[in-house]
Amino acid sequence: MALSVGQLAPDFALPSSDGDTVSLASLRGSLVVVYFYPRDNTPGCTIEAEAFRDAGPAFAKLGARIFGVSKDSIASHCKFRDKFRLNFPLLSDADGGVLTAYGAWGEKVMYGKPMLGIIRSTVLIGEDGRVLAHWPKVSVKGHADEVLAAVRAARGQGAAAAPAPAAKKPAAAKKPAAAAKKPAAAAKKPAAAAKKPAAKKPAPAKKPAKAATKRR
Repeated sequence: MALSVGQLAPDFALPSSDGDTVSLASLRGSLVVVYFYPRDNTPGCTIEAEAFRDAGPAFAKLGARIFGVSKDSIASHCKFRDKFRLNFPLLSDADGGVLTAYGAWGEKVMYGKPMLGIIRSTVLIGEDGRVLAHWPKVSVKGHADEVLAAVRAARGQGAAAAPAPAAKKPAAAKKPAAAAKKPAAAAKKPAAAAKKPAAKKPAPAKKPAKAATKRR
């Protein structure tokens, strides 16, 4: 059965780990968080329970009650509660009637194979007994915070502020531009002074012509 926001939540009366029976009708006037989980003492269910436990004081401050529901026995619930010091009741739905009414029982895939079982899901019920929010397929990480944000919104406090992104480290000042390139190598030395014109050696003086032979 699919739940719609605004509809009356299906009523229930289930035995609790606190030793009493909890009925939805008896919770009118309170915000109620009912989360359905597959089994006590399994890794994902333990992480989810601890997250609701840690957020418990914040839920209580807003007047919201938390209940976990599975098909486990009350004896199993009590051991699970004590082992992890849970601060909210666990309800036992042995025959699965409430699970079915809330759409938390059906076909799911486990290890690649389809099977029937408990579908991890959560419902937030208003003071008038109507559905305020429904998470039909829950991913454990961060889920308790999502539900807490919805409770705050129901109390008119708006959604929980998202954690501010980590401040970016200031960009390192750019290194000053490399010093201007050294001026080009000093102007080439002026070409070697023009070679001095080789001084022409003075032509050797011609020997004077032999004197004319004396006439006899």
